[in-house]
Amino acid sequence: MKIMSLIGAASIAVLSTTAGVSAQDCTAAGTVGTGGSAAAGATSASSVGTAGVCQTDDGTTSSVGSGGSAATTNGKAMSKTHVNDNGDKLRSQTKAQAVDKGTFSKSRTKTSTDGDSLQSTTRSTMSHEPGQKPVKNTTEQKIILPQQ
Repeated sequence: MKIMSLIGAASIAVLSTTAGVSAQDCTAAGTVGTGGSAAAGATSASSVGTAGVCQTDDGTTSSVGSGGSAATTNGKAMSKTHVNDNGDKLRSQTKAQAVDKGTFSKSRTKTSTDGDSLQSTTRSTMSHEPGQKPVKNTTEQKIILPQQ
């Protein structure tokens, strides 16, 4: 546990000393983020995603981040995150789910940027009783940056 904390602290120190583009240098910039959670019985699941972009005369800098968690007392829980870097397109997806004897909670967040637009969508689903229709909630955010 102490080794992981030391590695995390060293990573933060390295990241904080790297040179970055200040907000004043961006000709266009934007951020989006969504998150959500679901809970039913003894289960819960949540996910969150965020994306940011800064366009300058020298090019575009983008970032995405995503994460989630799931918990249950007696059942099974899982959470997984995947990030894909495809040139100027960044995408992340997090899925979290907890199941306990037919009662379940799910949350999924997809976040992406392609340099000109940012989008984040979180879909949370929860069911209180087995056999009943699940309750669904979706949160979306999308920004299209102005053309340079």
